[in-house]
Amino acid sequence: MDGEAMSTQAALWPVDEPGDPELDAVAQQILVADPHGRRTAGAIRRSIDMLLDGQHTGRFRWDQLYKTEKAHLCTLIEINMQREFGFADGLSMDYSIAGTDVDCKYSQTLGGWMVPPEALGHLLLVVWASDEESRWSAGLVRALPERLNNGGNRDAKKTLNAAGRAAVRWLFHRAPLQENMLLRLSEADIKAIFSHRSGQRRVDDLFVRAQGRRISRTVVATVAMQEDYMKRVRYNGGSRSRLQPRGIVILGHYSSHGRIAEALGLPVPGPGESVSARLAAAGPRHGDAPRVELGGQEWVVARPDDPEEAVPKLPEI
Repeated sequence: MDGEAMSTQAALWPVDEPGDPELDAVAQQILVADPHGRRTAGAIRRSIDMLLDGQHTGRFRWDQLYKTEKAHLCTLIEINMQREFGFADGLSMDYSIAGTDVDCKYSQTLGGWMVPPEALGHLLLVVWASDEESRWSAGLVRALPERLNNGGNRDAKKTLNAAGRAAVRWLFHRAPLQENMLLRLSEADIKAIFSHRSGQRRVDDLFVRAQGRRISRTVVATVAMQEDYMKRVRYNGGSRSRLQPRGIVILGHYSSHGRIAEALGLPVPGPGESVSARLAAAGPRHGDAPRVELGGQEWVVARPDDPEEAVPKLPEI
């Protein structure tokens, strides 16, 4: 589920603390490599999706995971960040960035990172993400004794105190995370979609019930629960041809489909994304509604009272 444009990066200097040249250098290297946060957001999205493993499990919510699985998300984010940016291994911490050891920490609670004794004095790359909110944050902070709470768990790990949380240098704060669209559907729609025994019928129903929303490959894989899940979307037996008689088009990451989406005022699909919509032949009742020409005829996004009618096959260029 690749992300869209991220929020504006934070300033590269702390506000009320002395300078930290190593922190400055690490922040600079990360922001030069990822000025808009897209790469970091993609690594986080992949980590969450790997943990859910929807293609093989049908899971798409955090509360569907076991406790032991939830604890593994930090490790996946550490791994995928290193793969994405090619960070060298640190001497004693996870990474070496700009010649400095940096430890990567993830918490599902913003500010709830656990700092082990061996990280004391080191730089931390602290990451937070919420699939429910479709938001993520990443920042840098040095784990100094005065920034840690006195109490700790039985592994002697401590959390940041108020001063520690205030000292975090945010690289990106509450930036958009590519939406897990299944979390936005009603319980009734989810129940209906997953009630079908056939993977193809589940995918068909997904595109019927989630019209006008960007649907990622991961969502399709979670619903289909099959190895050849994208085959379930295409023409020649997939949802595109199966829903065509009902007037439902499925736009993908083709240039022509992007132009159709823009003309109709629909979200433009990004790489690996699809957007479905039911169309109707344009008539006087549609007034000045946005329209597009398909098969020599003008079409608009159908209103609820428009009858179903077959729509032309879309170009795939």
